[in-house]
Amino acid sequence: MRISNTRSLVTACTVALVLAATAARAQEAPRTATIDMVGQASVSAAPDMAMVQSGVVSDAETAGDAMTANTAAMSAVVARIKAAGIEPRDIQTSGFSVSPRYRRLKSTGPDEYRSEVFGYRVTNNVTVRVRELANLGALLDAMVRDGANQIGGISFVVSDADSLKDAARKAAMTDAMRKAKLYADAAGVELGRVLSINEQDFGGPRPQMMMARAEMVSDSAPAPVEAGETSLQVRVNVTWELAQ
Repeated sequence: MRISNTRSLVTACTVALVLAATAARAQEAPRTATIDMVGQASVSAAPDMAMVQSGVVSDAETAGDAMTANTAAMSAVVARIKAAGIEPRDIQTSGFSVSPRYRRLKSTGPDEYRSEVFGYRVTNNVTVRVRELANLGALLDAMVRDGANQIGGISFVVSDADSLKDAARKAAMTDAMRKAKLYADAAGVELGRVLSINEQDFGGPRPQMMMARAEMVSDSAPAPVEAGETSLQVRVNVTWELAQ
């Protein structure tokens, strides 16, 4: 009989706790009204630096001959780069390789074709940072004349990218605030405190790329290059509390 009374007491307590929790939830304050808004901004600036990928490709019957020819040509190219006013810190080897060259020959065996080595290729590439864009065309011309037979690409960049991005951030936040206030005024409410700010990072300024080929350099004038503009986009998601 005592066991039965204990079980009844436990059941009664459990029911009471459930009812109390339900009543507490019913008395909770209504959820805070909020507004979410996206702000976007794009900032453009003229690049003030260029990154040039260039190099020398040398072919010969033996690896040694290819290396000798490549070393001589690359030394002349690097000397020309330095003579143009490029500092050693702005010249970096970005690739070097020695590889056999193959050709396909018709075979008399079970395989219709076979491959054989007929020479070797040495490739040496450098990345050059050009801080004076006005000298870029003349530098490309001089590099090709002194032996560079490969221009992999040119990218134009803005050195002060952080300031450019901060300006875009401020403009994006201003855009979000403008739109949020417009909707709040139309709804007859006021913007309260900011609850959250989230930035969608699109990275730094996108380099403007161009390709160049050695044989396109004119005999009478430096290679024409145009830097154009570099743009950066920022997007922010902002949540405000609404005040009635």
